[in-house]
Amino acid sequence: MAATDDPTPTEPATGTGAPPRSLPALPPTFADDVATVQRVATHILARARFAASGRFGLRATADGIATPQFGDDEQTLRIAGTTLLLERRTADGARTTHLHLDGATLAEVAAFAGVDLHAPFDVGQDTPPVGDTGAPLTLDPASATALWAWYGLGAHVLDTALADAPRDASVVQLWPEHFDLAVDLAVGATRANVGVSPGDAGHPSPYVYVGPWGADRPGEDAYWNAPFGAVADYETLAATPDPLAAAGAFVAHGLRLLEAG
Repeated sequence: MAATDDPTPTEPATGTGAPPRSLPALPPTFADDVATVQRVATHILARARFAASGRFGLRATADGIATPQFGDDEQTLRIAGTTLLLERRTADGARTTHLHLDGATLAEVAAFAGVDLHAPFDVGQDTPPVGDTGAPLTLDPASATALWAWYGLGAHVLDTALADAPRDASVVQLWPEHFDLAVDLAVGATRANVGVSPGDAGHPSPYVYVGPWGADRPGEDAYWNAPFGAVADYETLAATPDPLAAAGAFVAHGLRLLEAG
């Protein structure tokens, strides 16, 4: 996760609607499709926001991801399903235009969004490369649906964790570098990162995580099953009768262990 972006909220977080009570099977191309979406999120959405505001954090929405509103024209860039939407205020009122991502090139997407792909930009050590800007993007709608459902579950779990106890916390946001939806919060004598990841090199399948900032792992050794803390993976959660409840219980249990010290 990147070190800093939004120290304080500038507007309410975008709602994600009703969270999923079940998780779909992941398509075989899921990891590749996530990489495609992350590339667009980083080099289109985050770049556009950064050029106008100096910030690059993103948000989860009901069926995708988005920038917060930015710029003098009150612009928002968001992905809904497999479509990129550009919302902005013009002299004639508010307008929305769209571009289907599957089959478009990154150069075409950048031109649509008014983004300069040649400008210096990074979101951390693991910034995704711009890649071949002339190659058509490939994005399976089933992968997009699964990814948005995962972020929707995560958004609900994080909001619940923040609402259940008064804690000093950062802003829940989607970090382009590792593409996790996360927040850091005070818990006990430390702080912890809590979030959902769509998978990475160390853990290829999506997972929910609790990552204490300190070295202490209080309570049950079996809970702390990862080098950085604890994870509950997608397959384990999907096999439960209620993945949303299971993910929430996993996070709540970790926070209780840290509170107890």
